[in-house]
Amino acid sequence: MSILDFIFYSFIVVVFIQALFYFIFFGRFAFLKQNKSTLQNIPVSVIICAKNEAENLKNFLPSIISQDYSNFEIVLINDASSDHTLEIMKHFAEQNTNIKIVDVKNIEAFWGNKKYALTLGIKASKNEFLLFTDADCKPVSKDWIKEMSSHFNNDKTIVLGYGAYSKIKNSFLNKLIRFETLVTAVQYFSFAKTGIPYMGVGRNLAYTKKTFFNANGFINHIKVRSGDDDLFINQVANKKNTAITFSKASFTESIPKTSFKKWIKQKRRHVSTAKHYKFKHKIILTLFYSSNFLFWILSILLFTLTYNWQYVLGLFLCRLIFQYVIIGFSSKKLNETDLLIWLPFLEIFLIIMQLTIFINNLISKPNFWK
Repeated sequence: MSILDFIFYSFIVVVFIQALFYFIFFGRFAFLKQNKSTLQNIPVSVIICAKNEAENLKNFLPSIISQDYSNFEIVLINDASSDHTLEIMKHFAEQNTNIKIVDVKNIEAFWGNKKYALTLGIKASKNEFLLFTDADCKPVSKDWIKEMSSHFNNDKTIVLGYGAYSKIKNSFLNKLIRFETLVTAVQYFSFAKTGIPYMGVGRNLAYTKKTFFNANGFINHIKVRSGDDDLFINQVANKKNTAITFSKASFTESIPKTSFKKWIKQKRRHVSTAKHYKFKHKIILTLFYSSNFLFWILSILLFTLTYNWQYVLGLFLCRLIFQYVIIGFSSKKLNETDLLIWLPFLEIFLIIMQLTIFINNLISKPNFWK
């Protein structure tokens, strides 16, 4: 067997692996219909941890306060801010009796550790059902709490939601950020429906206080600076206790980064937590990302060398069709259909950025959350 034969057969295997991922795993979400939620008026604590977020709280906190839900409190955690975050929190608390403030001071053992601040906020909350978002997020509807909390029941103690990013016209970076967010959501929703949930995003996530304390909170990864959302879910989620919701009323929307430098800095922190995932999750994710990378490398190589180009073209187009079908149905669910026309370009660029981030993380550790 020649080297070109080996590359060609490797390409066939890679396309087969990609097809399995798209139809066996991601198809579980793409073709899924949202179950009708059971509306209930359970008491909910909305928890927001903020560090130097005065302006964002001023702009976005009203969208939480005005939620159409009769039984909720808002726990605002000031994580040792150096701006006017605490003053803004106090201003809103004076006007709303359901707001509770937790003012966290830096201590040497947990300096700059968001998990420490969140733990204090969770302990201070009065309700069993906890709903998390960030200070730069806003619910897209007044039914956000209602939609997220409606998926709790005796078995489901974790609810994964979608945290979108707002759209900016004529911005390639914005499209790239939203595409990466879309792909990540398709993955964690799909794996949850397959029975192997592995992460959630803190912009839109809910779980019970009992779930938190039964796991001893963040203690298993307290020294890892990031991962208050995905590492915790990776630790406690299973096929029995995890629900997902993708109704548009359950979405939150955040402010995206506006420079590649800031976005890469943010993604370096996020990616650094993946090495702490459970072994089975690392294997599955590594297989997917590796096959994704090899698909483009091998196809470009084979096209360049014009080796069995008719078969290569057929396999190439089949894989693109798989992807367009699955991402197309998924993007419709998550209101991101404008990205479809850019899909191959966004994927190639995202692979390059992910490889760059991976190499940078090997060379140096990413910074803290703020």
